Amino acid sequence: MTMPTFTMALAHYDRHVPLFEGGVELTGGVLEAIPIGQSVTYRGQERRHERMLHDREWDAAEVSLSSYLVAKDRGSDLTAIPVVPRRLFSQGLLFVRADSDIQQPTDLEGQRVGISSYQTTLSVLAKGDLAHEHGVDWTSITWVTDHAEALDVDLPPEVTVETAPDGRRIADLLLAGEVAAVVMPHPPRSLIGSTDGVRRLFPDARQTELDYYRRHGYWPVMHLVAIRPETVQEHPWFPRALYEAFEQAKAELDERYLDPNWSMLAWGRSYLDAERAELGGDPWRNGVAANEANLRRFMGYSREQGLTTRELGMEQLFHPSLLQT
Repeated sequence: MTMPTFTMALAHYDRHVPLFEGGVELTGGVLEAIPIGQSVTYRGQERRHERMLHDREWDAAEVSLSSYLVAKDRGSDLTAIPVVPRRLFSQGLLFVRADSDIQQPTDLEGQRVGISSYQTTLSVLAKGDLAHEHGVDWTSITWVTDHAEALDVDLPPEVTVETAPDGRRIADLLLAGEVAAVVMPHPPRSLIGSTDGVRRLFPDARQTELDYYRRHGYWPVMHLVAIRPETVQEHPWFPRALYEAFEQAKAELDERYLDPNWSMLAWGRSYLDAERAELGGDPWRNGVAANEANLRRFMGYSREQGLTTRELGMEQLFHPSLLQT
């Protein structure tokens, strides 16, 4: 009997390499993992979130946590598995000009700040963290976006959002002095590799992020894996099998990092060991229990920013076979 084949779109991260290679077993079926980017193009393809949320192009796909919550708040019948393909802190991705008078987060009040889009997960996290961690009135900031919203949103009346002019990117606006700061999930080389002209708002961003992790107990979720309802209806075992495939891929990747030269980093394994010692274990934990506190806090940010109207239960976000993970 021929087993069914399932398509899944993912970003090309190291943790997904075992899935792309085809060596991970999907119990009951064959998994075809396809490298598809979002704002970063893989093999000429991008806009993965929109293609899944609107068009349901694959059986499963890595999607924005923020946009998934917006969709579920509006009654979407997509479901998800508690697998986290991408995590980011907000503090180390906040950049200002080197010659800027902005020295602390509250200096951003009344300024123009560039973000990818209003609902981008990192944008929501950054606005929420600025408010709750650093006492910033985020509604006093004019937010300048350079990407279209994945899902249409109705902005609260107290919020000001502008679109970057003439198709320009927010990183270029920062370098030109037309915005005071930017926060973006994929900083270009002009920011991330800059030795002059640009600096991080938080001088010791790593320590700031480590303190955040120790205070809250998590490295913030950016993406989840969503599944089409048609796939679940026809193959109700698939969500559990897919979750287990991700766990298998994660275990295999961990084995690969035992090789001290598996990555291009000279001391890659040493960095990994030191990081896990500092974080008190593996920050990439999947499952509902390990991520619920993070998800609930983020849902609070989403409601405060007018993106969603209610707190969703874990049973509304994830397939029932995985609620005890």
